[in-house]
Amino acid sequence: MPAKIGFVSDNLRQRRVAAVRACGRILSGERPLTMRERLAGLDGLDGMPDYYGSDGPVAELEARVAGLLGTEAAVFFPTGTMAQQVALRFGGTGAVALHPLGHLEMHERLAYAQLSGLRAVWPTTEPRNPTAAEILALAEPVSTVVVELPMRDAGFVLPTWDALVAVTGAARTRGARVHIDGARLWESTPHLGHGLDAVAGLADSTYVSFYKTLGGLGGAALAGTADLAAYARAWRHRHGGQVFQQWPFALSALAGLDRELPRVPSYVRHAPTVATALAGLPGARVFPAPPHTHQFRLWMPHPADALNDAALRLAESAGICFVGGWRDAEVPGMALAEVTVTAPALDWTADDVADAGSRFLALL
Repeated sequence: MPAKIGFVSDNLRQRRVAAVRACGRILSGERPLTMRERLAGLDGLDGMPDYYGSDGPVAELEARVAGLLGTEAAVFFPTGTMAQQVALRFGGTGAVALHPLGHLEMHERLAYAQLSGLRAVWPTTEPRNPTAAEILALAEPVSTVVVELPMRDAGFVLPTWDALVAVTGAARTRGARVHIDGARLWESTPHLGHGLDAVAGLADSTYVSFYKTLGGLGGAALAGTADLAAYARAWRHRHGGQVFQQWPFALSALAGLDRELPRVPSYVRHAPTVATALAGLPGARVFPAPPHTHQFRLWMPHPADALNDAALRLAESAGICFVGGWRDAEVPGMALAEVTVTAPALDWTADDVADAGSRFLALL
């Protein structure tokens, strides 16, 4: 029976992927690409590959990221989970200030505790990053204060620039380092009103992802001082991240920096138009309103299975990819989806969204 269940699940996933690939209009997300399409779109394939990440496109990528973030150095990692563990280990032992909704708690299997012996202190449980007052009020010393920009599991929310400056200053007052969990830092600068280098300049270490937002095949970078970089290279090896060649990841990340990063501000600007139109659907609610980035949460008063089925049927029958990935929310009777506004959604007007939404709900 377990094998049969998995087979059915795989078939459903393949059906959804096929439906979205055939859609002429996509509101949330991107058209899925095949492996051949992903590689065919990369530049630099005639160059020499990297050798254990010490040269070639990996070294080029590290230099590029350090330049964008205004740091002395940056180190490529195969995963963000690995990069974040090294960043927290560099800060020292003992306690670290984390948010219970942060990525380190929600999506990394508590690696900071299991692998490095660190212990979390929660400055707040509110669905936002901690305030300066909350950091100053911590009951015990912490080696590192982690700030997630944006906080995905709170709804892709960001602090104001002044609040961010204040909380990093409070961390320093407490004698703690500041680490930015910036997997989605690329889209945070419009709301913060400052560039990537200014944001990273507030921290001692900054992690960025290459597959989130930029559309890379995978990988991450940890940026900071030259001392951090030397430490990171040693511990990357110890964590098993000294991969022989990682040029496909590096080339796809460079492509994302060249092609996608310049377009991200336009996605952020268009997100409020999409969010407002979605909020006008019967029983719908969006958060935050307006969105802080090009991603936000959408709630609808219907079962998640019914919404996912309607999304699939709309894609197959009308070639319209509306909003998918629904899951039943904590609020009874409501389902939740994450909406991502990227290039395919830029030509959607508010009327387009409302019309597609009506067609979507009619299929329930």
